[in-house]
Amino acid sequence: MNTVQDIAYVRYQAPDLDRMEAFLIDFGLQRSVRTGRALYMRAHGADHHVHVTELGDSARTLGFGMKVTSAADLERIARKTGAPVEDNPEPGGGRRVRLTDPAGFTVDLIHGQALLQPLPHREPLAVNPASGRKRFGRPIRLAPKASSVMRLGHVVLLVPAFEATLAFYRNLLGMRVSDSYWAGSPDNTIAAFLNCGAGSTWTDHHTVAVIAAQDGQARFDHTAFEVLDLDDLMQGGEYLKSREHHHSWGVGRHIQGSQLFDYWRDPFGHKIEHWTDGDLVNDQTPVGHAEITPNELRQWAPPMSAEFFQ
Repeated sequence: MNTVQDIAYVRYQAPDLDRMEAFLIDFGLQRSVRTGRALYMRAHGADHHVHVTELGDSARTLGFGMKVTSAADLERIARKTGAPVEDNPEPGGGRRVRLTDPAGFTVDLIHGQALLQPLPHREPLAVNPASGRKRFGRPIRLAPKASSVMRLGHVVLLVPAFEATLAFYRNLLGMRVSDSYWAGSPDNTIAAFLNCGAGSTWTDHHTVAVIAAQDGQARFDHTAFEVLDLDDLMQGGEYLKSREHHHSWGVGRHIQGSQLFDYWRDPFGHKIEHWTDGDLVNDQTPVGHAEITPNELRQWAPPMSAEFFQ
């Protein structure tokens, strides 16, 4: 049964909200709300916020929110888990059921959260490939600026209890595997990319990915934000470089999901991705199962450094 329709936001803790906000503005987000204890950043789309940072002594990843398809789904999850349906006390409101997954991440299931007026942005660029020309008499002229981040796309979790965590998202929330990785032998699955399981409706190749943590520590591997197009991704990357932020890996194209990607580090070491041009899947899309190798992470990209896996 389809329960979730998309990811809503990711939640971090950091000791300095000013540093986090300055980076996220350079990354392409804008402030939605800031309180004395938390920062809520929005993208250019209508979602009230897509990134939350709570003030705390240390930097760590806390959890995320998922948009639930209906109020009835919230009630059903509440009955199944024993967790209450409550008014969401955070900016944006709505109703929520707050759960903890087997890895210890807080998972807010949200329905009815307020929407905002989308922020202005240019249209995605028409391109002139060798065949199928689309841009006639229209030169491209772009000014240096941050990317136009349109939405939050996915979160990738490193978890100590892989099977239990995978079962939580599949069995409780109705998510479906799009692709998976194995190591050693095909029956040793160590990673799974999960879509929202929306039947015949097309949805992102993955909204949550679950990977077995080699060190036994639960944390985000990364969070990923969709930008307008390839030019926006490249332009935003050049802007981040000019602002002396830490580049992790990219630009390249993934295999599973096919996204064009570029990875950065926030001021506290968390990996954060710009992406565009990802795959869409539905319940009829064949599920892949591939051996994990260094070459399996990209179709093309610069060499990957050891830093990327830290």
